[in-house]
Amino acid sequence: MWIKNSALLLLIVIIFSSCDKKRVFDEYKSVGSSWNKDSTVTFNLPQLDSTKRYNLFVNLRANNNYKYNNLFLIVALELPNGFTKVDTLEYQMANPDGTLLGDGFSDIKESKLVYKENVRFRSTYKVHIKQAVRESGKVPGVKALEGITEVGFRIEKKE
Repeated sequence: MWIKNSALLLLIVIIFSSCDKKRVFDEYKSVGSSWNKDSTVTFNLPQLDSTKRYNLFVNLRANNNYKYNNLFLIVALELPNGFTKVDTLEYQMANPDGTLLGDGFSDIKESKLVYKENVRFRSTYKVHIKQAVRESGKVPGVKALEGITEVGFRIEKKE
């Protein structure tokens, strides 16, 4: 019985891992139980084929402690020459009734958010991600953003 269960588990892992042929880079970093506004999540991207184009995504894992409808991020793409391209992005994170958007069977939902499409890399890059959520009518940002547990970055081959 143990061998049968182990073989089934191995088969499931192989099937799910082989379905992700577009993935080139996919990494997550934990931000703990809340994401501090001064905390920057950094990803060192691998050297990629400069003749190909890629789509870039910010991935988030959130739980029911996330109490906002949307999310603001500051994403900086640091080029090898020191030049940095900075974008301020807004994503919808919840339905009007407050239920979190994203995939997942438990209270943790995973969101794959489009960052850039059709990008060509000429060398190695770094990506820096910060949260920039503010409450309505308030100037200072939310110091500790609860509900976001992990921040990820994903690169897929463009087909």
